[in-house]
Amino acid sequence: MLDVAALVESPWPDADWEALANRAAETALQQTPYLEWLTHPAAIEVAVRFTSDAEVHVLNRQYRDKDKPTNVLSFPMIQPDLMEAVTENSDDGEVLLGDIVLAHGICAAEALERQVSVEDHATHLIVHGVLHLLGYDHMDDAEAEAMEEMERAALASLGLHDPYLIRED
Repeated sequence: MLDVAALVESPWPDADWEALANRAAETALQQTPYLEWLTHPAAIEVAVRFTSDAEVHVLNRQYRDKDKPTNVLSFPMIQPDLMEAVTENSDDGEVLLGDIVLAHGICAAEALERQVSVEDHATHLIVHGVLHLLGYDHMDDAEAEAMEEMERAALASLGLHDPYLIRED
């Protein structure tokens, strides 16, 4: 089973971010070969932290050597080559998949630019982050295309926008 914990900090406004994080993570998982984890007895744990741009800036500098904030960071706890056997090696019935951290200001600015709600954009960023936790990446064109297709499918199943649609304004 998927167990998503949300930690909401200022400046994120009051909303049901935990339900949003759960829905986004579950939908992302449904687009992958790990769909069975949703009904597996082991608890597959994901933490989603909604925080400030300043906090994400510190984390991005500390862990990625990039001295700037970014919209979302993912911190996988499982190596991609071990993903297939992750539920088999759970000693206590819990598997820590990883952490996702979202920056409020960047998320809000990107949502405004894309003409979507902050909640919808945060959903996309969590889907994106969960796919990173599962070992997906976008370092080359083929990887990026595969990952974007999973994101599109997840968001479409939630009735949300295509985040990669190019607008001709």
